[in-house]
Amino acid sequence: PTMPGDRPRWMLHIQAQFWRVLMGIGMTLHRLARPLPPRPSFHKDVDATVSPLKGKFKLQFYVPKGYHRQKKLKGRRYPCVINFHGGGFTLGTAQDDARWAGAVVKQVGAVVVSVAYRLAPEHPFPTAVEDGADAILYLARNANELMLDPDRFAVSGFSSGGNMSFTVPLCMQGELLEKNTAGKKVEDGRVGSVPAAAANLTVPSINVQSASANSSPNSSRVPLVRQKSRIDRIAMLRQTGTSTLSLVSSYKANGAVSVQTQGVEGVVKIRGIVSFYPSVDYTQTREQRRQTCSRTDQQLPAVFTELFDDSYLQPPTLDLAHPWLSPGVAPTDMLVALPDDIVLICCEWDMLLAEGKRFRDRLAKDLGKRVQYHCVPGVPHGWDKAPNPLRETPGAQEQYAVACNELKRMFDLDQDMDHEDESSDEV
Repeated sequence: PTMPGDRPRWMLHIQAQFWRVLMGIGMTLHRLARPLPPRPSFHKDVDATVSPLKGKFKLQFYVPKGYHRQKKLKGRRYPCVINFHGGGFTLGTAQDDARWAGAVVKQVGAVVVSVAYRLAPEHPFPTAVEDGADAILYLARNANELMLDPDRFAVSGFSSGGNMSFTVPLCMQGELLEKNTAGKKVEDGRVGSVPAAAANLTVPSINVQSASANSSPNSSRVPLVRQKSRIDRIAMLRQTGTSTLSLVSSYKANGAVSVQTQGVEGVVKIRGIVSFYPSVDYTQTREQRRQTCSRTDQQLPAVFTELFDDSYLQPPTLDLAHPWLSPGVAPTDMLVALPDDIVLICCEWDMLLAEGKRFRDRLAKDLGKRVQYHCVPGVPHGWDKAPNPLRETPGAQEQYAVACNELKRMFDLDQDMDHEDESSDEV
């Protein structure tokens, strides 16, 4: 029998497509429960400029009811929450978090932009993070046309998207990645545009022995010989391709992070981060993570975690402590430069709970950030996405309301304000 780690690359693609269909059915059932969540009002196509792997991806916009009328009048500006969906960087769509988007639109009066970033295995690490950075840069350039308030931005995400809510802002600190993990300056003319692991990769010298010798215990188990052409081609594109990340400036002032592209008008201020049950430390093996879980019967099945890791963590020589992958162990100077306001919501029966708590302690105790942390009792990972068409997941809206109140505080909005009359149209 074929061991799970022996799957060739083409098999990963087939498995990913299979589970995407099933997850799509589950999310459709999830969205059928009353009250119905909003649908996106419109979308925009974005060209990938940060990633050397060129292509397009979509941004889905959830807007308050008065948005289009105000746009004609060239009236008010709306706060903006940029959201990254979950699915292990491999599954999921930008409409999976429609209930969260609806809560933010209604309670905060903000525009929610959900990012349909490109997925693995077709686009392994760090394409998703780079697309997330491109999404923010696009909104910065077009904030005026889209009626967004550039001084009131925040990022949110669920699971792997929760990881991105930290790693995308870290990615935009391109100038801080001029050194690799060994502390040596990267001398290749694309400083900050590619992760150190890719920048230091010499494609012709790769072989199976060196790959397995250098891989960490929980790096992908897919032998390089099975996928050499695909992964080598991506590595070569990363070495020869261009990226706009070296033109991005990210600086922190008064607890928020301002981001802009040199030579382009438009600065946005990221006031805070809202992260639901994120993965933050890939230096921990899946086995180590599972051992920390209080309810083994509630864990995410290995069929998913193996698919996620084999698909996204490529090449096998990838540095699993890379800050674009493991924010929980990122260098202190990079974490200091994140926004000071952070909301972290974890699940009691989740293998990611322990690393979430460690990250909370590092951010709050070591770095002095304002971390609003809550562990939802008696629920597994992704509990708010239950595929039950008969009723909403109990407790989910309560957690969303807590996060929305924090967003209103970050945005300096009236805490008692409710935008029920401005919520998006329901399906």
